[in-house]
Amino acid sequence: MKQFVLASLFAGALAVPAMADYTIIAPANPGGGWDQTARTMQTVLQEEGISKSAQVQNVPGAGGTIGLAQFASQNKGNPDALIVGGYVMVGAILTNNSPVSLTDVTPIARLTGEYEAIVVPAASPIQDIAGLIEALKADPGAVSWAGGSAGGTDHIAVGLIAKAAGVDPTKINYIAYSGGGEALAAILGNQVTAGISSLGEFEAQIQAGTLRLLAVTSPERLEGVDAPTLQEAGLDVTLENWRMVAAAPGLSDEQKAKVTADMEKMAKSEAWQKQLSDKGWMDTWLAGPEFEAQLEKDIAATDAILRDIGLVK
Repeated sequence: MKQFVLASLFAGALAVPAMADYTIIAPANPGGGWDQTARTMQTVLQEEGISKSAQVQNVPGAGGTIGLAQFASQNKGNPDALIVGGYVMVGAILTNNSPVSLTDVTPIARLTGEYEAIVVPAASPIQDIAGLIEALKADPGAVSWAGGSAGGTDHIAVGLIAKAAGVDPTKINYIAYSGGGEALAAILGNQVTAGISSLGEFEAQIQAGTLRLLAVTSPERLEGVDAPTLQEAGLDVTLENWRMVAAAPGLSDEQKAKVTADMEKMAKSEAWQKQLSDKGWMDTWLAGPEFEAQLEKDIAATDAILRDIGLVK
């Protein structure tokens, strides 16, 4: 009888899937949205007992495409490897003519969404979005913009703002940085006229008074945010930056299902929801065939926008 019980317990233990030791690639320098997302995932995965020892690795460059290429080539069939991506990466793949795309990995889920914010240094003579647009119309090249990678969400937003203001988008002076931390340093150092990024990346400096928030790209005013929308300023522009998580290529259906289940457990946890609230991120969870279909639509729409504003020929 004792042997039967022990055998049953042993069999039950074998039936429980092993806990993953996830490594999460943040394909940018520390400080930006992808890095923040990866490190938030790391924290919650460990706090919730989903991963024993989640690790984050930064592989910056070319709007995430360097990290994506390395991830795809080095992790085939590895169910413990994850990479953070999103709207920025979709644009960078197109503008950089990247040989590796999101079809070369295993998209798992969309995680978060966030609107863009347009800021200037506190010492700037530009007091509002109207003043910035006036300067842009007067001399597009004299207005320098600091943002993320070329072809990413920030770059697209500036192109759309220029177009809506009647300025040739190909004339904008956009300076691309490989990480949010570098772009922020350039703005705070008065090296550029204005900065653009996800609102959460500027929030601490806005609260501290070192940056002036001019406008946001949401369709309506954001609760607790003292800034108009671009639409209020007469510019027909709205834009949401979303972030996703993908797994390695070559996974079995069972491995993909396990990763998806882990990500859903993370995303539905109280710890994750608190992080979203604290960081001002929207919960845009979407997985499975629905996410894959939406990703296809987003890639096609991004291609159309990039062609429209002259970033892709």
